[in-house]
Amino acid sequence: MDQFDALIGALRQICPALELREEEPLSRHTSFRVGGPVRLMALPRNEEEARMGVHTAGRYGVLPFFLGNGSNLLVSDAGWRGFVIKTSSMDRLEPVGETGLLAGSGVPLSRLAMAALDRGLTGLEFAHGIPGTVGGGVTMNAGAYGGELAQVVETTTFLDAGGNIGFVRGEAHQFSYRHSAFSGGRRLILSAQFTLRPGDPEQIRAQMAELDRRRREKQPLDLPSAGSTFKRPEGHYAAALIEGCGLKGRRLGGAQVSEKHAGFLVNRGGATCADLTALIQLVRETVFRETGVTLEPEVRTLGLEL
Repeated sequence: MDQFDALIGALRQICPALELREEEPLSRHTSFRVGGPVRLMALPRNEEEARMGVHTAGRYGVLPFFLGNGSNLLVSDAGWRGFVIKTSSMDRLEPVGETGLLAGSGVPLSRLAMAALDRGLTGLEFAHGIPGTVGGGVTMNAGAYGGELAQVVETTTFLDAGGNIGFVRGEAHQFSYRHSAFSGGRRLILSAQFTLRPGDPEQIRAQMAELDRRRREKQPLDLPSAGSTFKRPEGHYAAALIEGCGLKGRRLGGAQVSEKHAGFLVNRGGATCADLTALIQLVRETVFRETGVTLEPEVRTLGLEL
């Protein structure tokens, strides 16, 4: 019996309601639609099930990987011989006072933005079209069109590696561009509280509609991708650099630099992780050779390094 067999047995005894899946294909859980199987996946529905998963994993020397919607993740074709805790079912969402919202880790950012609209609160319009969840969004300080979660997150509740509950407030989040105090991946976000401002619902709705229009016009939303593949280099735009190097539309296997937006790598059908990583490397090498700018991947990886 290996440590995962022992972990499975312990979880089934301690927390029989916790859903467990063995050898689950991660291609079912990433927006790229690629990735091999994970040795064990748990899908907690509430904070107590998540706590038991993290605590028990620690007892058996297993460090979990925390997964939301997989909208910013590239997984090896060979998969990962580890333990994934997927939080998408932790979707509690409720008001806090007149201008606050409390959202579980698995709440989609689009749903969070709509909840703000329903209460006549402004500050989350930019998040309406971001495909991730609250947990992943806080972890990477997700943002778009001039907005980012750092502007509205007040308090985050998390589990440490031992399954103990902790809190991060205000500046302790250490937010910066696509980074937070949670970026190391060692703590599981349970929920976040957002502080917003009263606004005109019609103006909020109009702003969301305008941003949605701009996304549909410029982004390849009809193909599997992980959003922007590269971080924005200081003083530059990744898409402009890639297009300027003649790489827009470049294809390797089933992976392609989007013909619509060069900052996106897309799965044209049947792409493998190997296709995508080779294309990422080609883009990085070409841009550096021709411009001297180093592109840093924005996508997270599991089972491989870029």
